[in-house]
Amino acid sequence: MITGITEYGSVHPEAEFSIEAHPNNTTTQHLEVLYRLGFRRLSLGIQDFDPTVQFVINRIQSVKSVADVTVEARRIGYHSVNYDLIYGLPLQKLEGLISTIDTVTTLGPDRIAFYSYAHMPWVRPGQRRYTEAHLPSPELKAELYQTGRDMLINFGYAEVGMDHFTLATDSLYHAQLSGRLHRNFMGYTEQSSRVLIGLGVSAISDCWTAFAQNVKTVEEYLKIVNEGRIPVFKGHLLNNSDLVIRQHILNIMCNGFTSWIQPQMQDKVFTDAKLRLLELADDGLIVLGQSELRVTIIGKRFLRNICMAIDARLWDLKTEDQLFSMAD
Repeated sequence: MITGITEYGSVHPEAEFSIEAHPNNTTTQHLEVLYRLGFRRLSLGIQDFDPTVQFVINRIQSVKSVADVTVEARRIGYHSVNYDLIYGLPLQKLEGLISTIDTVTTLGPDRIAFYSYAHMPWVRPGQRRYTEAHLPSPELKAELYQTGRDMLINFGYAEVGMDHFTLATDSLYHAQLSGRLHRNFMGYTEQSSRVLIGLGVSAISDCWTAFAQNVKTVEEYLKIVNEGRIPVFKGHLLNNSDLVIRQHILNIMCNGFTSWIQPQMQDKVFTDAKLRLLELADDGLIVLGQSELRVTIIGKRFLRNICMAIDARLWDLKTEDQLFSMAD
């Protein structure tokens, strides 16, 4: 597949290939073939090592399998290994999360993504094994996040953007220091591009002025592709106001700062969001000037809430309670 994609083009000398793998079925042979094709980054979706949590979310994997894949990848020559962890999972306890992070830090991944669990059983059928009653309370979820964040920082990981932590040797950390950090649908990257081509079921493509999502079932996707058609089923064209808001959100997410001095950044978005921004300023999350917004050290933990405050389309569609529950 990779050979076919690159057959009629040339791969840039600074291109970076990354693969998300499952430790239970990723072999040395897989890693070696991908390495020969140019892959140098590896991501493993751990979520939690607690056996009770693993069972209920149907994501059973041992510490040994994760360690084996990590060691093999580094032996072969992969220079960055990422682990995905999640807080707020059903039946997750504080002591379990502490144990997971203790174990993870002994394995020493270069990057760690520490995501909030999103409960959407109407979208993901696998989440129907449990109910809202199994989820941590809002207070416990907040404690899980704060404890995990503090532990990662104490173990030497630097907070990069939102939900990401890296060692000081990782390129994502240096991208943040030099102002090159970028964010797209796949997360943070040190390579800035306004084009993202999504291949496969439900993948999202982006050309900066428009989004498009592919159909969500394998059968429909194959049928449409085999008919020679583009398998997109929905999308959105961004107007001028959307583009202004998008750039501000990108600035905040990547740099913790944005300004509306430039003519193209002057938009009524800040007039509409003024009360919400003033509340965030009163809470010490941002410093709000006449023509700029700067995220404080405390506010860095609430980047999502800050960006939501200026997302006009979100406020047009949702009630305040719905919005802030989305940012838990």
